[in-house]
Amino acid sequence: MSHKLLFISNGHGEDNHSSHIIRSLWELEPELNIAAIPIVGQGHAYRNINVPIVSPTLTLPSGGFTYTNRLRLLSDIRAGLLTSTLRQIQAVRNYAPSCDLVFATGDVVGQCFAYISGKPFISFTSSLSAMYEGTLKIDMVLKAVLKSPRCLTLFSRDAYTAKDYQKQGFAKAQFGGIPSLDRLKPKGKDLQLDAARPMMALLPGSRIPEAICNLKLLLGLVVEIAKLNPQVQFCAALVPEVMASLETISTDTGWHCDPGKLTYVVEGEVIATVLCFSDAFSDIVCHTDLVLGMAGLAVDQAMAIGKPILQIPGPGPQFTYAFAEAQERLLGLSVKTIGTKPATLAILKEAAQYAVKTIQDEAYMQACVANGQERFGPFGASYRIAKVVLDTLEKLDAGVIVAA
Repeated sequence: MSHKLLFISNGHGEDNHSSHIIRSLWELEPELNIAAIPIVGQGHAYRNINVPIVSPTLTLPSGGFTYTNRLRLLSDIRAGLLTSTLRQIQAVRNYAPSCDLVFATGDVVGQCFAYISGKPFISFTSSLSAMYEGTLKIDMVLKAVLKSPRCLTLFSRDAYTAKDYQKQGFAKAQFGGIPSLDRLKPKGKDLQLDAARPMMALLPGSRIPEAICNLKLLLGLVVEIAKLNPQVQFCAALVPEVMASLETISTDTGWHCDPGKLTYVVEGEVIATVLCFSDAFSDIVCHTDLVLGMAGLAVDQAMAIGKPILQIPGPGPQFTYAFAEAQERLLGLSVKTIGTKPATLAILKEAAQYAVKTIQDEAYMQACVANGQERFGPFGASYRIAKVVLDTLEKLDAGVIVAA
């Protein structure tokens, strides 16, 4: 019997988490019929693995990040947020009745969508962590949804949060983890690196146009680092839209652009080179000595496998100082944020000094490895979650679980 599932997610990182769970589900049970509703953005993570999207999609100016600046909600509304949301709710109500189970990844929005489906659902609150404040502050709406008899299992992104959920009376909570870590392994991509020299990775994020703005700031940081230590190599992990904009980015920043490569030249002398890839994230992150990060999930992934992270704030909407500071609290000693406003030349110079010092600090590098394992281990989240999903389907079939 082929089961039918609906995945609902409200964010790019959430889409990514869900896509890895789906990949593991299909490895374990290839006959599963799976569709998705990405509430924010176009759902590229689903499209990349050929998961059908059964709702309208909309790219929001805020990228879904209105909690750091509520005024951005107005720009989202002008862009069609309310109409899109109503259509997505209707899509849930039209599609979900034929499903055996709904899986919701994200915060209160995604969980509410799962609740209004009227079907039994599994919750993965991937964007929530008790490590930000020491305990989760769960609003009344989310609490009601997660306490619903139809919410069969509640997964957390880290073990600390699972324990906090349990303390707050959510008996169905259990540790999930970060699903994408299961496939964060070198793929054998030739990064054209000198193994004897250190490498730093540029992670400017995935949202356009913010990722382009972030890359421009990171290129300024690269120049300052190269002045202090010419031996450092640089690789950038970029989404295809940023790769396609490299010529414009180079013109705007005074760099020279060749296919897949940016070069900074002063009076005929090459000061710095950045090798750019849109298909080598795993290889770059696994081989880097230090991440220069202005991203969310990508930074989480790098930290989890033991990489030190240096952050500089940008103008947003996502990667502002508020976001970077929250990321620092979440990820602990592995992350350092330089500056409290969009990076200026003075901030870039300070960050460069920190970067050069960090890659020479062996004790700190080892502490980052231990910190990643402690906060996000053990790995295997996508399979751990997938097996619970399959077990839940079996119990629903047998009538062992009856979701009111």
